[in-house]
Amino acid sequence: MNPHSPQHHASENTHSHGHQDHRHTAGSCCQAEQARGNNDQCRTACSHSDAHEHAAPAPTPVVPGAVAFHIPAMDCASEESQIREVLAPVGGIERLTFSLGSRTLFLHAAEGAIAQARQAIETLGFQVHVQDDATAQQSGRRRARWMAIRMGAALALALVAELIASGTSHGAAPGSQAWNIAGMALAGMAILLAGFSTYIKGLHALRNLRLNISALMTVAVTGAFLIGQWPEAAMVMALYAIAELIEARAVDRARNAVKQLLDLAPVSADVLQADGGWKSLTVEKIAVGERIRIRPGARVALDGVIEDGQTAIDQSSVTGESLPVEKQPGDHVFAGTINQSGLIIVRTTALASDSTLARIVREVETAQSRRAPTQQFVDKFAAVYTPLVFLLAIASTAWMRLVSGADLLDAIYTGLVLLVIACPCALVIATPVTIVSGLTAAARRGILIKGGVYLENAHRLRAVALDKTGTITEGKPGLLAVEQVAAEIPRSTVLHWARGLSAASDHPVSQAIAAGLAAEAKAAAVQDFKALSGRGVQAAIDGKTLFLGNHRLIEELGVCNDQVEALLSTHERQGRTVTMLADETAVLAVFAVADAIKPSSREAIAAMHAQDIRIVMLTGDNQATADAIAAQAGLDTAVGELLPEDKLARVRELQQQYGSTGMTGDGINDAPALAQADIGFAMGKAGTGIAVETADIVLMTDDLRRIPETIDLSRRARRILIQNIGLALGIKLIFMVLALTGNATMWMAVFADMGASLLVVFNGLRLLSGAQGKAG
Repeated sequence: MNPHSPQHHASENTHSHGHQDHRHTAGSCCQAEQARGNNDQCRTACSHSDAHEHAAPAPTPVVPGAVAFHIPAMDCASEESQIREVLAPVGGIERLTFSLGSRTLFLHAAEGAIAQARQAIETLGFQVHVQDDATAQQSGRRRARWMAIRMGAALALALVAELIASGTSHGAAPGSQAWNIAGMALAGMAILLAGFSTYIKGLHALRNLRLNISALMTVAVTGAFLIGQWPEAAMVMALYAIAELIEARAVDRARNAVKQLLDLAPVSADVLQADGGWKSLTVEKIAVGERIRIRPGARVALDGVIEDGQTAIDQSSVTGESLPVEKQPGDHVFAGTINQSGLIIVRTTALASDSTLARIVREVETAQSRRAPTQQFVDKFAAVYTPLVFLLAIASTAWMRLVSGADLLDAIYTGLVLLVIACPCALVIATPVTIVSGLTAAARRGILIKGGVYLENAHRLRAVALDKTGTITEGKPGLLAVEQVAAEIPRSTVLHWARGLSAASDHPVSQAIAAGLAAEAKAAAVQDFKALSGRGVQAAIDGKTLFLGNHRLIEELGVCNDQVEALLSTHERQGRTVTMLADETAVLAVFAVADAIKPSSREAIAAMHAQDIRIVMLTGDNQATADAIAAQAGLDTAVGELLPEDKLARVRELQQQYGSTGMTGDGINDAPALAQADIGFAMGKAGTGIAVETADIVLMTDDLRRIPETIDLSRRARRILIQNIGLALGIKLIFMVLALTGNATMWMAVFADMGASLLVVFNGLRLLSGAQGKAG
């Protein structure tokens, strides 16, 4: 896009950064998906428009403005899904915040919806205790300690019951009915301590003909107890409860990882007072527009703009940049980043609750609630799989008894083992923990992905369309070349005059020349300065009349010649704007200005080519400029002179030609194409509010290298998803065969089920490894 074209100004002048808050209600989720014509995804997004929000490993997080529901029987992610499903029809719910480790749900909702939500949850058989934030924080610690004691006691009692059973079966206490009674009592106590809530949930589910994990465990434990396998019933329930607790903590780890970013921001800051003094205030009390002081080595407390001082800022926690960034007055800083060198005074531009860091966390939390395609499939599959295995257990019991002539108790035992093996926990948890880990890993690298569907589908991209200005290029003119024509005048003198004339002008091209010459020359003092409309400027320096202007001005002065024409032609073929310094008799120097390609753009394009992706540039600039930039950046194709509707049409053509297509842009004129693309990437730093809102993925650093990183992360996530589903189903299939052949016990069934669950959880967490890596 030409910096002087009308389209450029239409785009650049609207970079308001006035994003709408992307916390997304159900309505905004639907609008985003309907813009792409994805009505099915719209319905999914709307029904799950609440955001996951998990605390750090402290027992219970404090979530301001939420009602805390303590749900003692909420053990795992499958029960979280049940609660989400039953709350979906309840109006007035803004957001749900689950902490499985502390068995707490924080509800962000209108006052009238809270009672309805509680009733809906209780229909599932859960007890719900309402607490305020402070009470939840205090009771969470007590519950964590009590739960650890309970699980330890349950396991100890189950082991003693097993020892008693082994002793009586080997004659250590022959005929001692008292030992059997004692063993049964201990086993019953172990079941009550470890799994009473699970047992009650299972009874409730059976009454409602809902065959979930709790129902399977209730049937299995009851059956085992009734046929005299009470030590195994106790051990199964104790091991199951302990494994559920470990799983909940592991899932929390994935969901907490990005939330821990918020802990980076200081809780207070020094604020400038009316009398000129400084006062320390908590960040919640600091308004927009206040001046705060950031000392060397301290973290920035709030988003803002530097008003005084220069420094280097380590902003890797927000943008993923590996090196500190030099900052000076007028530059933006982010909450949670580290001031490495000088003292700076910052004027705040956002409240603590709306900092860039807070918005990143909210976006990731919202993204976690949108079901990825694989997760939708797994949820549907599990809903069919569980009843089928229940029927298989009944059928196998009947077959062994009626056809094979097996003992009734042995047949029932085999059926119960099958029920425990069939628990769908590993299958249900296989996808969400992987997706959450992937979203968090991306956020740590400055890639904000607005839903699991986009993380999962990024690996499908076969073509990527790129806007030019602000995307491939810097988005502002810069001095790229200086060609001296008058050899008889010292170069330092020529640059001295040129900087004086350019600094006196407010034209963007002149300002680019002045900035480009700042390191080499001081600005000369000008007199009799005069702007020449549409041509350039004129002034007197040291009594000499000088001109700085375009080709038209040089022609009017009659000082153009073949050498100058050749230089003009060379630079114009490269899409550069040429300005000349001249006196009344000759051209002294030629200055070439253009929107320079970002150093990272070439690396990004090369990386995407290595991923076998076709790359096309779509720009409103003239075709000659587009071709020049394409040649320099290594693009496959460049199409110029495009209006917004033309970009939209080109994206559709790419989709028809190559399949899944991404679009990357930063302006209002890119928004239609971003919405049309299978995945839209917005430049988060320079992007307009509508571009950021429309896109599916926001690149916080405006660095195109984040696109191939996203694709690579998507490919890794897909591999892990396939591994997890294969592990979950494969392990269960192996142990089902062992059970049907009489070679599996209930203990083995528990290890098969919960072992598979923990395996897929920790496999999914592998995506977090290396998440803190930075771009070079």
